[in-house]
Amino acid sequence: MTTLLTTFLNPAVATANMLPCHDTDAADLFFSERPADLEQAKALCAGCPLIEECRQGALDRGEPWGVWGGAIFDAGRIIAVKRGRGRPRKNRDQDVA
Repeated sequence: MTTLLTTFLNPAVATANMLPCHDTDAADLFFSERPADLEQAKALCAGCPLIEECRQGALDRGEPWGVWGGAIFDAGRIIAVKRGRGRPRKNRDQDVA
């Protein structure tokens, strides 16, 4: 009983639970393989008060993948868009329509 009471009274725990990435229903979006899910996770990050700190922390740690601070990370770097799985284009110079 004391543990539950201290959990609810701890402001750090309460604040963490209000962050979009701590929502158990949305947690899988931040590490999905589907580009649409990653874009949805980025949208959830848009209103987060810790977006800059989260992104910088991920860069400092070299996070291997996922959405951190509203950015998609791959191999420790920020990428603009994650391509879906499948065969790559035959001509890399060809624009995607």
